[in-house]
Amino acid sequence: MKMHDFTIFNDTKLKFGTDYIDAELSEDLAQYGHKVLLTYGSGSIKASGLYARVMDLLKNFEVYELNGIAPNPKIDSVRAGQKLVQEHDIDVILAVGGGSVIDASKVIASAKFYQGDPWDLVLNPSLRQDIKQMPYLDILTLSATGTEMNKGSVISNPETHQKLGTFGPQTPRVSYLDPTLTYSVSKWQTAAGSIDIFSHLTEQYFDRASTDVFDGMIEGVMRTVIANAPLALANPDNYIARGNLMISATMALNSLVGSGNENGWTVHPVEHELSAYYDITHGVGLGILTPRWMEYILDDSSLSKFVQFAKNVWHLNGDDDWKLAHAAIQATYDWVKSLEVPTTLPGVGIEDEINFQAMAKSAVEVGRLANGYKPMQAQDVVALYQASMTNDHFED
Repeated sequence: MKMHDFTIFNDTKLKFGTDYIDAELSEDLAQYGHKVLLTYGSGSIKASGLYARVMDLLKNFEVYELNGIAPNPKIDSVRAGQKLVQEHDIDVILAVGGGSVIDASKVIASAKFYQGDPWDLVLNPSLRQDIKQMPYLDILTLSATGTEMNKGSVISNPETHQKLGTFGPQTPRVSYLDPTLTYSVSKWQTAAGSIDIFSHLTEQYFDRASTDVFDGMIEGVMRTVIANAPLALANPDNYIARGNLMISATMALNSLVGSGNENGWTVHPVEHELSAYYDITHGVGLGILTPRWMEYILDDSSLSKFVQFAKNVWHLNGDDDWKLAHAAIQATYDWVKSLEVPTTLPGVGIEDEINFQAMAKSAVEVGRLANGYKPMQAQDVVALYQASMTNDHFED
């Protein structure tokens, strides 16, 4: 199938390196006003010294704070942020953290101009296109989601067991990417973030449209993530490895490499159900599901793509295409396992199948899995969850 028509536009100013924050943050923020909402997570930025550094740079601003934004960001944080920006007529948001903090901040930026419950903006993202959005900037501290250069957010509602994507009208105005800020990221989050990047790439790589130029870009970024994740785990202060992971995360999901594609995503909607019901680490869930999904999509129609994947990403060779394809899937599994994260659902505390049917039904409906690289019905998703209960299909 031919490459589809597409338009690429991204107005985020990306500032990569160690010197931009101290030199330019205050000036960048001042363009948008005097009242700043500072958003962050559990407080790790205080332990690292980043909080004090940022507050010093904000000494001439009126600063309000929203902290405690959790992984798989919850709608309650967005509601709290909406209250702050409305009550104090805040001008601009500065998000300091990883994808969860930035994702929540994006929706808060829309919620200032919405008088209803911000969960409406998640259920019906089109509402966000008809209202204003506050400007927001971010200082990234975790390489994973690519949210620093796109319009998307994923927000969870524990009361309804929903984890949904929503898109706003604007990308961040400025994103600061300093690899040294990721030195203190734990091995668990470094591994999970790397798997998340890799999964973003596979979701766009396995597609029915003919996008050779973007395939080549994806393969290059995949090789970068595969090589640099173990280096960052072994030496957390490796600037080169951390920098490569950071820019890989951005490039994987800033709308470039998925341009012209035909199909929607599959593994992410399927994993979102796991996170919604069990609040597991998103990247780890993706690492469990991705090799099993690859087994599901491997057939006569996808064999050539898997051979390409085997040769160009994993540097595998051989005359038997089917053996190459299976070897590439095994290599993917082996890489995930090498990052020292669980590779089965029981490994993340999911011990039974009680919610599989409900999760599968929701994944198909919300994720529009009929438009996936290989369409999935609810029974297929259940089978994918079941296959993820053991490692029987892989060589350990």
